[in-house]
Amino acid sequence: MTKKEIALKAVEALKKEYPDAICSLDYKDPLHLLIATRLSAQCTDARVNMVTPALFDRFPDVDSFAEAEVDDVAEYIKSCGLYKTKSKDIVAMCRMLRDDFGGEVPDTIEALTKLPGVGRKTANLICGDVFGKPAVVVDTHCIRITSKLGLHKQKDQKKIELELKKLLPPDESNDFCHRLVLHGRAVCTARSPKCENCCMNTFCRTGVKELKNEN
Repeated sequence: MTKKEIALKAVEALKKEYPDAICSLDYKDPLHLLIATRLSAQCTDARVNMVTPALFDRFPDVDSFAEAEVDDVAEYIKSCGLYKTKSKDIVAMCRMLRDDFGGEVPDTIEALTKLPGVGRKTANLICGDVFGKPAVVVDTHCIRITSKLGLHKQKDQKKIELELKKLLPPDESNDFCHRLVLHGRAVCTARSPKCENCCMNTFCRTGVKELKNEN
């Protein structure tokens, strides 16, 4: 079976298993998602969702963040970890949005990655979820599961992104990545993957080997 065939089977299997492919971060507008995604680095989405309501009540828009003191923002996000770096990035990115982008979140990978603290993972999430563009969000679940499936042998996030873009249907790629997160939490966990319960165990290269060894 080719990588392309495995990728298409994975898309269909996960679509059936997780029909509702939604981002696990709560947000009301592009800025909220941009900031929430920055906060999610080395932090759970659940924790971010607990922190952001008060943060966005205090700083509701680009201008309020851009004019904020970094220490004031930091007070609201301490429980997210790395809060000093994240608060600096949030204020700096909002100042750039105000000064260079007319206060609007841009809709391209190239523009988004110019913002402080924004890498390709965040940029792809914004392009996919907010602007409906084909996107591949390469997070820890995506890296782990697509490697187990046999879709790549890469470790570099950008290389994985570009390889997966060649294999996934453009209109399915963003939802596919959301479903990988759900599957990575429920079944294909990092420490103890449950291959026997996996909806992809008949074609996942790792799963097939694991189940064969058990028998």
